Amino acid sequence: MKKWFIYYTIILATTCTSALTKTNPVALSVIPAPQEIQYLNGTFTLNEKTSLQIPTEWSTLENLLNSNIQAVAHYKLTNRNSDKNSIQLKIDTARISTPEGYRLHISPKGVRITGRTETGLFYGLQTLRQILNDEQFYHPATRSWQIPALEIQDSPAFPYRGMHLDVSRHFFPKEYILKWIDLMALYKINTLHWHLTDAGGWRVEIKKYPELTRTAAWRTQIGWKEWWTAKDRQYLEEGTPGAYGGYYTQEDIREIVAYAMDRHVEIIPEIEMPGHSEEIFAVYPHLCCSGKAYRNGEFCIGNEDTFEFIENVLTEIMELFPSRYIHIGGDEASKAAWAKCPKCQKRKKEEKLKDERELQSYLIRRVGEFIEKQGREFIGWDEILEGGLAPGAIVMSWRGEQGGIDAARSQHQVIMTPGAYCYLDSYQDTPSTQPYTIGGFTPYLKTYSYNPIPESLSPDEARYILGAQANLWTEYISTPEHVEYMLFPRLLSLSEVVWTPQKKKNPEDFKRRIEQHVKWLRANGVNAFPLSDRIDFITEVDTTRKAIKVSFDSEKYNPEIRYTLDGTLPSINSPRYTSPLYIQDSAIVSSAIFKNGKRSETVISQRIDYHKAIGKKVTYNKLYSGAYPAAGKGTLTDGLRGGLTYSDGRWQGFLNHVDILIDLGEILDISYVSTTFMQLTGPGVYIPDYVRVKISEDGKTYKEIATIQNDVPTDIPDLRFKEFTFHFHEKARYVHLFAKKHAGFQFIDEVVVH
Repeated sequence: MKKWFIYYTIILATTCTSALTKTNPVALSVIPAPQEIQYLNGTFTLNEKTSLQIPTEWSTLENLLNSNIQAVAHYKLTNRNSDKNSIQLKIDTARISTPEGYRLHISPKGVRITGRTETGLFYGLQTLRQILNDEQFYHPATRSWQIPALEIQDSPAFPYRGMHLDVSRHFFPKEYILKWIDLMALYKINTLHWHLTDAGGWRVEIKKYPELTRTAAWRTQIGWKEWWTAKDRQYLEEGTPGAYGGYYTQEDIREIVAYAMDRHVEIIPEIEMPGHSEEIFAVYPHLCCSGKAYRNGEFCIGNEDTFEFIENVLTEIMELFPSRYIHIGGDEASKAAWAKCPKCQKRKKEEKLKDERELQSYLIRRVGEFIEKQGREFIGWDEILEGGLAPGAIVMSWRGEQGGIDAARSQHQVIMTPGAYCYLDSYQDTPSTQPYTIGGFTPYLKTYSYNPIPESLSPDEARYILGAQANLWTEYISTPEHVEYMLFPRLLSLSEVVWTPQKKKNPEDFKRRIEQHVKWLRANGVNAFPLSDRIDFITEVDTTRKAIKVSFDSEKYNPEIRYTLDGTLPSINSPRYTSPLYIQDSAIVSSAIFKNGKRSETVISQRIDYHKAIGKKVTYNKLYSGAYPAAGKGTLTDGLRGGLTYSDGRWQGFLNHVDILIDLGEILDISYVSTTFMQLTGPGVYIPDYVRVKISEDGKTYKEIATIQNDVPTDIPDLRFKEFTFHFHEKARYVHLFAKKHAGFQFIDEVVVH
């Protein structure tokens, strides 16, 4: 049997309790959860005799409903007037107060969906479609559905419910984009943020600049990382043997936009600037500071040709996309070339700009004004806050929430998309079992736990939060099947985050519903992640009991979990988990899910220590990075282990050597010191070259215990952990630990002392 030992803890939000499954006679599996469900008496029978009452101008709605029915029962419903056994769609401006709200009323006589607008009707229909997808209501023998009588009153918590797709790093064909839009719409995601341009390739036809798709849309290698790190990377002319890439013609764009509009999905195009623009300069090098291809990634802001190009491109983009918003990027721009460029420095002087950050802000403001003159609004990543925020700018906050908080307090609208919750290119299960990613760990329950309204905002400030968005960057995602694997079920988590009010979210019931939807998606050709048998350890320090409280959680709904405390494999005879454990001193806790008497192949083990250094003072001879402080100066002796990502708030990050001193408060017998480092070379996280431990009784004279060298190769891109453990028998009050930096960041979790 396969045995995986994972040394980590992960906190999942599982605190809410709902009355949904307690009081309802039949538990629906609708995602996102409706605001209100009232169950009535009886059932409605949908069969071949059921008629539709849908006006002809809503033919898309009729076709979508019939596609569900035909896929299961192999017949279509006809559109005709009938008061009995019918499904009706009607506008009701009196009873429905919000544009996207709807009322779904099911009685034994029929189904009636009402909405204030066609959009509301559309979302009511999506709820009905999901009910029809639930196999508990379908009877194959009669090819009919028995649907419980009920009434749903529903509307979204946020107006902006977004999903981002990067098609620059890897191109996905038109047909797949259409499939993607269908899935978004089914789960009430109303915005597709389409990342069309970046160094990986330009993906949209611009008539005025044909070289953007003739050459800048094609590269020499499929693999993004291999191409990006190659010394001789280049773009190729379309048709060159072996060229990889593609683009959407303007006809493709118009077809996709129309298809999305029919499904009430708005497509927001993103044209990256001033950075992430290497592909442009490969064919129009005069637009960058050096004037040479393959030298710069940023537009030359001192060059008027830059603004002519941007405005010409955006003019064609706005003709293709009728969206309210246009996204202009603004992230991760290097300012080095601007600092050396005579044209940029001249612009800075003429405009009385203090530094290169204000120079970038000048570009954002000027382009934003151009967009606003065309009657549109513009969005940028949170870097557009640097150097001063342009009036009217909408901020997309991805580097955590602070950018969004600052923007909201400045009365700018905000879309929240913090990487720790909303980046779906992160791992969703134990990295050793998953396709390679850039890093991070975001299982579906972590995405589900997100609240787009930061607690620090006042009610007036919170009004500026438009909603939230999930992002999928495709550096390591090259096929549609892989896209689906990374998106589902996590996109369903985001859909409930932005639709269902925070107080009505229920993680345990969501697990029940997610299992049904994953099953349905996979049965219908969507390569959804099948959910993990991983068990998450939730640990808390109980200083009264002098113990670590350990709770188990799982992605599965109501699983049978069994465990051991001595590191052995759990068996059917091992204790079943029913309540938290309290570990005094140390134990190796091993746990696994059992089904039908058989243990899952996934066995999760973790050493739990209530050790002598918990709560003790730590002196930092070299301070941790302000970007990754974790819990500050108490992090390394708080009794809590780090998880699978360095951004989980338990790993403390250092840009220099780790050099700390722990004061145990008194002289004690010590036999064991241990700590763990992680390595993920993609974002520049490395295990130190070595770790050295010294001890002292008086804080003046130190004895070296040992130096342990790192033996984990640095050329392995996968996530790795190394535990440095020192065994000895000495008396000491002070423990000095030094870890020599190899490169980049070092991340360390708990320092355990016994």
